[in-house]
Amino acid sequence: MCFDLDSAPPIPPITGAAVSHEDLILEASDGNRFAAFLGTPEEAAETGVVILPDVRGLYRFYEELALRFAERGYTAIALDYFGRTAGAEKRGDEFEYLPHVRQTTVDGIQADVGACVAHLREAGCDAIFTVGFCFGGRSSWLAAASGHGLAGAIGFYGRSGEGGMPDGSAGPAQRAAEIACPILALQAGADENITAEENAAFGAALTAAGVEHELVTYAGAPHSFFDRKHGEFASDSEDAWNRVLAFIERRS
Repeated sequence: MCFDLDSAPPIPPITGAAVSHEDLILEASDGNRFAAFLGTPEEAAETGVVILPDVRGLYRFYEELALRFAERGYTAIALDYFGRTAGAEKRGDEFEYLPHVRQTTVDGIQADVGACVAHLREAGCDAIFTVGFCFGGRSSWLAAASGHGLAGAIGFYGRSGEGGMPDGSAGPAQRAAEIACPILALQAGADENITAEENAAFGAALTAAGVEHELVTYAGAPHSFFDRKHGEFASDSEDAWNRVLAFIERRS
């Protein structure tokens, strides 16, 4: 598990920012219908962000994160992973997500990402980025190797090696030669499941493939440090958020 249900992004809202939001149901190329949340800035945006949540799928943390992006002038869509097995309806806090996580596939998730990218392009976004967390961090980097035409792919504490998906598919490190955009990896130095060796191997694979990338490890920070509740890691969270914004700004 990544974030607690009462967690929130460690990003202060911009007072007075005019944004709107909407619950969506999108349809992927394979016919899957899934829930998504759209945050839209007041003025038309040329840059869009697809947010890939942790293993619980779409819930409040990621809806709020979409609004924080919208306040900064980016149209943002947070998606849900479980349309194929749990339907597209809103779900409560008691939702048992793990049986549905085990049924996800890389192809299914990337089909859903593709639908989000298409929606953003239809809304006028030219430069589109993915931003993912944990399970979604890995999926964000895989999106860079899945033909979406992304401007960049960002992941927080994602698994980059083999064995990180229920279907046993290759990870971003193994698919580095297919990655077609810059990568930003924001990793936790005290992560119990992602080792320094795995992070180093990902960096080496990206370098060997000639992929522009930045891999940052926050020493002493635990998995899911990017959380308002983790005040002791506030400076790490602030640095990570600033790197995300700078990464997007440079490539928009």
